[in-house]
Amino acid sequence: MMRRILTLVVVLLVGFALFYVSRFWGFRLWGNEGLLGFTALRPQGGLLAQWLRGTPLAPYELLVWALGSVLILTGLQKIFDLLSPGDTD
Repeated sequence: MMRRILTLVVVLLVGFALFYVSRFWGFRLWGNEGLLGFTALRPQGGLLAQWLRGTPLAPYELLVWALGSVLILTGLQKIFDLLSPGDTD
């Protein structure tokens, strides 16, 4: 039971981070000085667009985010599958 709760918390944190990196983040939870003083962590999110600016992938920001999110979540699932003891019915 504890393993499932820990897994759920990790997946929620990763999902929160993926949502923050995307263009869909609409919340301003901290001031303009950035989260914990890091100016790179802007309050309006959208970090992927900032990272891709000036590259040939900039017009495909949404596609890059979707592909990256799927790959990250799939990798996370594979890690949890390796760490789980298996079905004990």
